[in-house]
Amino acid sequence: MAEYHFVTTYEIQAPLEMVWKAIRDFRHYPAWSRGIFTASELEPGDVDGVGAKVRYKIKGRLPFTLAFDATITRVDPPRILQLQAEGELEGVGRWALQQREKITIVQYTWDVRTNKPWMNFVAPLARPLFEWNHDGVMQEAGQGLARFLDAPLVAIQVKSRPGLRGRPTGQLSSKGVDESR
Repeated sequence: MAEYHFVTTYEIQAPLEMVWKAIRDFRHYPAWSRGIFTASELEPGDVDGVGAKVRYKIKGRLPFTLAFDATITRVDPPRILQLQAEGELEGVGRWALQQREKITIVQYTWDVRTNKPWMNFVAPLARPLFEWNHDGVMQEAGQGLARFLDAPLVAIQVKSRPGLRGRPTGQLSSKGVDESR
């Protein structure tokens, strides 16, 4: 399996609680993220959402789609939302939010493997294209989230790196986003 590590950071001029509400409402991601064209709830989860399961179908710039089920494994409102993905993509995704004055810093870390045999076969050569595809989806999602919130998108940063099995995901520090990777 080909492994990938992505870190995307948005800075949105909006209150933390407003951004959290949009991030937490995972069934409505297609309303602001063009790359996610289907989000179907499979299981509701507990009162905080832990255990909720959603089936996503995504498409980026390249001519293929990917489907996976995301189960919410951790919710710490309004700061952390973590999921476990299974399907054509498998791994861990983690939203981390932090308020700095009027700016909400949103960091999404995605440690993922592909399960489509053809993708794994071509990954040694196609990795830059797959990363470019992912980065485009995340850039459009940041712009869409800002539009959805009717708030300025102050900055966006998308980083792609080869999979880093066993390494912890990026954390928000007291000074902002940890960019040690």
